Amino acid sequence: MRKWIKPALPLALLLNVGSLLAQAPKIKFEKYTLPNGLKVILHQDNTAPVVAVSALYHVGSKNEDTAHTGFAHFFEHLMFEGSDNVKRGEFDKYTSNAGGYNNANTTQDRTYYYELFPSNQYKIGLWLESERMLHAKIEDVGVNTQKEVVKEERRLRFDNQPYGTIISEIFKRAFTVTPYHWDVIGSMEHLSRAKLSDFTDFYHTFYVPNNCVLTVAGDIDIAETKKQIEAYFATIPMGTKPIPRPTVVEPPLGHEVRDVIEDNIQLPAVVQAYRAPKQGSDEYYAFNILRTVLSGGNSSRLNKKIVDEKQLAVQSGAFNYALEDAGLFITYGIANAGVQPNVLELNIDSVVNDIKTNLVSEKEFQKVKNQITTSFVTRNSTMEGIAETLANYEVYFGDANLINTEILKFDKVTREDVLNVAKKYLNKDNRVVLYYVPKGTKEKYTTNGK
Repeated sequence: MRKWIKPALPLALLLNVGSLLAQAPKIKFEKYTLPNGLKVILHQDNTAPVVAVSALYHVGSKNEDTAHTGFAHFFEHLMFEGSDNVKRGEFDKYTSNAGGYNNANTTQDRTYYYELFPSNQYKIGLWLESERMLHAKIEDVGVNTQKEVVKEERRLRFDNQPYGTIISEIFKRAFTVTPYHWDVIGSMEHLSRAKLSDFTDFYHTFYVPNNCVLTVAGDIDIAETKKQIEAYFATIPMGTKPIPRPTVVEPPLGHEVRDVIEDNIQLPAVVQAYRAPKQGSDEYYAFNILRTVLSGGNSSRLNKKIVDEKQLAVQSGAFNYALEDAGLFITYGIANAGVQPNVLELNIDSVVNDIKTNLVSEKEFQKVKNQITTSFVTRNSTMEGIAETLANYEVYFGDANLINTEILKFDKVTREDVLNVAKKYLNKDNRVVLYYVPKGTKEKYTTNGK
C-alpha cells in the first residue's frame, strides 16, 4: 500500500452548514464507454492548473482464490515495475520530472492508481496508465523484487506495528466463508510459491479495459482530452477471460466470538466488531450517522464518556468498515494504565447499549448531520478527491452522479432509523470481541477476562 476523527463543529458552522450543500457547486462530468469496455469519466474545472488522472480496477483481495491471497495488493506494487516502453524504476521519474505526484492503494474491493500533474503535463499520466493496461512488465526480476518489498511492508505495517494486526484478526473471525476472511496484504507463503504464470494470468484477467474506470479531473479541455484518450486507450484489446466475482453468502455469525491476542504493546485494547450492512444500503447511511454519534469528534459519546469523564482509555472510537458485499461496525478502546480490559469493555457496552435504548436527541442528531454534510462537501475539494469519488461511485453503484446526490440519502435518515439499526445489529451474538494484551500476559487476561 503506497499510501481521524474530526473536531466538533463550531456554533457558527452549526447554524450555517445547512446552506453549505446548497452553495457547493455541482460536480459536472461526462461519462462514456470505449468499444473495448473502458469506462471514462471527465470532469472539467479550470480554476487551477492541476489535473488528476486515475485508473480504478475492480479487483481487490476478495477476487482472489484461497491459494493466491495477496495478489491484488502485490499488483499495486508490481504495476510500478515498468512496461514495454517504461524502463524499470522509471515510472516515478516520469511523474516527478513533470512536476507531478503518483500513488496507489488496494482494498478488499478495488485497486486504485492516480497521478496529479500540472495541467500541461497530464498527457503523461494517460500514457503511463495505458502502458500499465496494455503491456506491463510481468517478469521474474520485477516479481522477485516486489515480493521482498511486500514482505518488508508486512513486517513494518502489520507484524511489528503495535495493534497492527487488529483488522486482519477481526476479519478472519468475523467472516468464515467469503473472501473477506483474509486480509488485503494476504499470505507471504502464497506469494513466495506462486509461479510467474500465476501472475501473468492475474494480470490478463483483471488489468483489462473492461474492468477499469479511467477518470480525468481538473484543468482540461473535454474535446481534446477525448482525443488523447482515444489515442492511448482505444486500441487496447478487451479482456477475454471471465472476471471472478464472489457470490458466496456469509451465514449469520449466530454467536459471540471472543479471543485474546498477544502483541508488542504496553496498554491493552478492546476491539468489538459487529456484522453490519454493505455500503450503499439504506441501513448503511443510518450506520454512518450512528458512527458519528459515537465517534465523531471530541464531543462524541465514546470520547466524552470513556476518555474524558471516566478516563478509562487514552483513545476510544468507532468506525463503519463498509465494503461492497458486507460490512463491519467496529468499536474500540485503548486502556489507560491500570485499567483492565473487561472494565473497559463493560463501559463501551454501556455507551452502545444507551444508543440501542434511547433516541438520539434532536440537537445531537442535527450536529451529526451537519458534520456529515461538511465532510461530504470538503471531500470533493481537490481534483484527486473528485476523481476517486467519481470512480468509486461508478464501480460500486454504476452511478457516478452520487457525487452530487448521495448526501440526500443521509438527509432521509431519521432518529428512529439510527435506533433501529443499533437494536438490530449491535448485539453480542453478532460480534467479535478481541482483547489485545502485552506479550506474556494472555493467560492472565484469558482467565480473568469478562
